[in-house]
Amino acid sequence: MKIFLLFILTVVLAVHPLTAATDRPNIIYFLADDLGWADVGWHGSEIKTPNLDKLASSGAKLEQFYVLPVCSPTRAALMTGRYPIRHGLQVSVVRPWAQYGLPLDERTLPQALKEAGYTTHISGKWHLGHFQTDYLPTRRGFDTQYGHYNGAINYLTHDRDGGHDWHRNDRECRDEGYATTLLGNEAVRVIEQAQPGKPFFLYVPFNAPHTPLQAPDEYLKRYAHLTDKKRQAYAAMVECLDEQVGRVVAALEKRGLTRNTLILFSSDNGGLPGVGGGDNGKLRARKGTLYEGGTRVCALANWPGHIKPGTVVNEPLHIVDWFPTLVNLAGASTAQKNKLDGLDIWPVIAAGKKSPHEDILINAMPNSGAIRMGDWKLVLNGHITANDLKNAGAAKANAKQAADSTVELFNLTKDPYEKNNLAAQNPKVVQQLRARLDGYRAAAVPPNAEDQPANYKALRVWGQ
Repeated sequence: MKIFLLFILTVVLAVHPLTAATDRPNIIYFLADDLGWADVGWHGSEIKTPNLDKLASSGAKLEQFYVLPVCSPTRAALMTGRYPIRHGLQVSVVRPWAQYGLPLDERTLPQALKEAGYTTHISGKWHLGHFQTDYLPTRRGFDTQYGHYNGAINYLTHDRDGGHDWHRNDRECRDEGYATTLLGNEAVRVIEQAQPGKPFFLYVPFNAPHTPLQAPDEYLKRYAHLTDKKRQAYAAMVECLDEQVGRVVAALEKRGLTRNTLILFSSDNGGLPGVGGGDNGKLRARKGTLYEGGTRVCALANWPGHIKPGTVVNEPLHIVDWFPTLVNLAGASTAQKNKLDGLDIWPVIAAGKKSPHEDILINAMPNSGAIRMGDWKLVLNGHITANDLKNAGAAKANAKQAADSTVELFNLTKDPYEKNNLAAQNPKVVQQLRARLDGYRAAAVPPNAEDQPANYKALRVWGQ
């Protein structure tokens, strides 16, 4: 009888090896903020990113990885596996005064992983709502929280518009220091205190290198040769972020956890050249647009023994895909009330399979949108950006412009930099992709957006 049971167990583990407790990976997701496509070493950057480069070369480079044009929508997609059109978060970021956030009926990634026995931790920027306690990270599935709720905080004072925005476990925190380094400190602490034999999910959404462009002198000196002061500060911020990634990896190695940890990295949207200091290389346009420079970002996946070193994935993937992929790897269930848009992409990364997507929604906004299907990408009214539609008033004001919208069609395999509009030559393709895009737009929840109140005044402490 014992031999028979042992045989059955062996068969089960052979068929579902990643659901075994010993094989469920620890998961770390590093998310950069406004990092440009060309601002990592493996894309030829002048900025030093040796730790990210090592993870990319010893794992998989995800070279056609899509996110949303700005940060809150991307974070909502990652946390739920659903396009932000389902949340009303498709247009803009959650502003400090916003009286909304990620809807409370959404099952979040940390909640799903907790169901599988994971401990869950966030060290970084939340940006998915803080106007009521129920919207804060520790109410959305995280066991521990450290960092800030808003974007664009001061890296040294940790303030936004005069209100303090630094918290531990969703309570006011007055730790002093440079924000990126503090977030690295906390991520290292989580690993050092991880319980043996119990898997963890560590989400590290850095605010770097988003503006304001502030960096410690020791990093600024390394880029003193750059004459553009904004670029100098930006480069220093990116290198500091890279060093924090290296510290976390070193902590894993010290605990002997490297081989059982899946490390993921991406930016939340494209870079912002000029004022933001970023560089998207040859990709068209920038953050806030529907073109590749705004929505296709540098990304990697690393898991020794499970992802072959030197892997390059050129299949189109989307950040919504990480939810079902990670939940499956953790041995949890993807069955839930709200239907997922993401698909399991583990076979693509680990076994070289084709992308499971028939189409990938780049975004669908009231007056614009973009969708990719195979080699083709349709961009509707691409000159209207997510930043142009940052509130409902702007959406209404641009209604006439939408009627006169431009339609662009690109073959991304032949034209990755979106230089040649092929819409006129391929009306049937335009019709097919437009029908798909219009279907998403018809199903979209009306976007949440609020103008800044006339009497707007920052709280003494955000979220309190």
